[in-house]
Amino acid sequence: MLDSKDRLILSLLQRDATLPLQTIAERVGLSATPCWRRIQKLEQSGVIRAKVALLDRGQLNLGVTVFVSIKTSSHTQSWLNRFKQLVNDIPEIIEAHRMSGDTDYQLQVVVPDIERYDCIYKKLIEQLDFADISSAFAMETLKATTQLPTDYHSDS
Repeated sequence: MLDSKDRLILSLLQRDATLPLQTIAERVGLSATPCWRRIQKLEQSGVIRAKVALLDRGQLNLGVTVFVSIKTSSHTQSWLNRFKQLVNDIPEIIEAHRMSGDTDYQLQVVVPDIERYDCIYKKLIEQLDFADISSAFAMETLKATTQLPTDYHSDS
């Protein structure tokens, strides 16, 4: 169970994982050693999955974001395993979700331009059969964050 100090540590690390331990400890109201132990516990339990660098898409020439809605007529485990592998083999697919409702899968793809997306589209349809694939190109990003809210408490 996470307490308020754990939640504050998580919030601070989500904003800047390079903060020095002493700075985190001071902001949380702990000395360095107990703060370090809490961070270690959060890492070992899997609450903190990784510490990463967030990159600027524009500076990497990845200015086009495509949301791909997929419908399939095949709902077998074998098809799903092949689809998962295909998705994992295409680095431009940065998110993939199995959905409820009319769409079976939703992908988020980042590419330099529409032509590069077309190459990915062709790779998808060459590898697997789909009932339908539709693409929507993001015109403007209004919010993009990796920070999760930390103030929800588990009942268990």
